[in-house]
Amino acid sequence: MLLPQPMTAAQVAALIGGRAVGDVDRLVTGINEINRVGAGDLMFVDHPKYYDKALNSAATTILIDKEVPVPKGKAIIISDDPCRDYNALVRRAMPLQPWGSKAPVIGAGSVVHPSVVLGADVTIGKDCVIMPGVVIYEHTTIGDRVIIHANSVIGADSFYYKKRGGAYEKMAVGGSVVIEDDVEIGALCTIDRGVSADTRIGAGTKIDNHVQVGHDTLVGKNCLFAAQVGIAGCCVVEDGVTLWGQVGVPSKLTIGKGATVLGQSGLIGDVEAGKTYFGSPAGEWKQKMREVALVGRLPEIVKKIGA
Repeated sequence: MLLPQPMTAAQVAALIGGRAVGDVDRLVTGINEINRVGAGDLMFVDHPKYYDKALNSAATTILIDKEVPVPKGKAIIISDDPCRDYNALVRRAMPLQPWGSKAPVIGAGSVVHPSVVLGADVTIGKDCVIMPGVVIYEHTTIGDRVIIHANSVIGADSFYYKKRGGAYEKMAVGGSVVIEDDVEIGALCTIDRGVSADTRIGAGTKIDNHVQVGHDTLVGKNCLFAAQVGIAGCCVVEDGVTLWGQVGVPSKLTIGKGATVLGQSGLIGDVEAGKTYFGSPAGEWKQKMREVALVGRLPEIVKKIGA
């Protein structure tokens, strides 16, 4: 997410009561979670497991809980609680906007049922059809010729928490959802907004009923998702991917261009482009089918060896 007004690292540190070192005059132009950072962004890190990843990331200002060598050209802000301060910065930059506080922008020829609920900063393109009971949260952008069927929810908060003392602290949400042109979304689907960037559904993608797409996931163009597919957060689904019914995709995986995952499969790793996968854990479908056939022959094999 971009800040409404860029600040220097020193100014950010003063705002949260932290201490800036390194290139303290470096401008902070955005705030992003570790999976979507770029130049000008501030990110936080508070676990040794991720120190190196954060310090070597594209982010140019790092909010951290210990003294560390400052990478060249970057700023470090030292805080006793980076997660708390990160959440405070997000809430300051993007405060919650009351429902109905800003009229949506709706393009020519679009039909929006009277029961649809629209949040602030919602833009709907031309010739769209939004069916009864749909809820579209704030900061959602919908392209042209999009169809959203009944009772789907677009832009609900990310399922993203920090565990503290046996309880779960909600991460502040400052992201959005972008639905590109010619997308169709079935009934009772849920597409969560990004934590700090966008969740995106590429042009021409078609989504069946009861599909979940998690925060910050990027779906390419002309994908096809059958009913009850579940995609976790921070995944990348490239163009032309087909996911058949009840496929499960864990977080941070990449599914290559043109891949197909057959029904009820559970992925545990990245999927190569152009290949077909099956099973749980999923593997290339021909090999998995051989394994299924061999399992069916186990009683015969055991009998033959006299076990």
